[in-house]
Parts: sequence; C-alpha cells; structure tokens
Amino acid sequence: MISRILPLVAIITSAVLLPAQARAASAEDINIKSAAALKQLYANNPIARSLGQQALGVLVFPEIVKGGFLVAGQFGEGALFEDGVVTGYYSSVAASVGYQAGLQKFGYALFFMNARALEYLKKSKGWSLGAGPELVVVDKGFAKDFSTTTTRKDIYAIAFDQKGLMAGLGIQGSKITRILLN
Repeated sequence: MISRILPLVAIITSAVLLPAQARAASAEDINIKSAAALKQLYANNPIARSLGQQALGVLVFPEIVKGGFLVAGQFGEGALFEDGVVTGYYSSVAASVGYQAGLQKFGYALFFMNARALEYLKKSKGWSLGAGPELVVVDKGFAKDFSTTTTRKDIYAIAFDQKGLMAGLGIQGSKITRILLN
C-alpha cells in the first residue's frame, strides 16, 4: 500500500512546491476563463452579484483542481478584477492529509470589501486564507441573513461549479500567491 501512495505523494508535493511561474497559464487564458466564470456566477447568484457591486476587488479562481488519496492537493490560477479591469494574477494552492479520496473541480471568488484587505492581498508574498483579513465563506446559511447592510467583513468567499467525486470543499488554508505573467 505504501508503494502505491508514495508516487501520488511525490506528484502532489511537486505540484504544490513547483514555482508558480513554471506552471502558469497564459494571461489571456486566465482572463477569458476568469471573466466568464465571474459573469456566470453573477447570473446565477444574486448574493455574488450584490457583493460584486460593493467590492473594491474580486479575485476569481475559475477552476481549482483537487485530487488525491489520503494525501490531497489542489491548484488553480485566477485574476483580480478592480472596476472590471484585471490588475493581477494569482495562484491558489493547498495540500491536506486525512481520509480522503477522489478528484474534483470547483471555482471560487473572493470579494474584497475594503482597501485594507485588498492592500493585504497585493502586498503579501503569499497569503493563507483564514490568516490575515477576516474571511467569511458564503453558504446557504449565510444567504438567509444577507443584505447589503450586513456586509461588514473584510472578504467574502463564494465557491461555485463544484464537480467530481471528492467529498468536501475547502478553501480555508489555501495559499494565495501573486504570479507574474508576460
């Protein structure tokens, strides 16, 4: 069993530790996918649309791929939109150990509601979600109490388009890092 797990651990570790520039998609590809995902999210989710109208910036990861067996990793790239214009590119990477198996894809968007939170993203050399500015994951329970006057937190996260055979969806602990594209 160990001999089967070790190659998977090596692959996941390599993916997580490989410099972001070495695995980055093109800026054009990230722009197209991120803009399309955000447009679709706004069309399908009135809370996302409302948050987007108030946010100073929206960081969209259109496709996070997560997979593993006992040891799992996830990776994706996205774009930061400010006033509808892409102002930066970022990667989202996470690894976990535990009783888990499968493969899934999903996307998520982070809505930066104040200048302090947005500056934290831009100035950090790598930011782990759950550390730093206050993050609220928007789920069905949140939707019951949501109104434009209740948005008082730094950052709101909304996951979307979950597909696959892996139980659970997690973005807490994901490391967000700016990537430089030509």
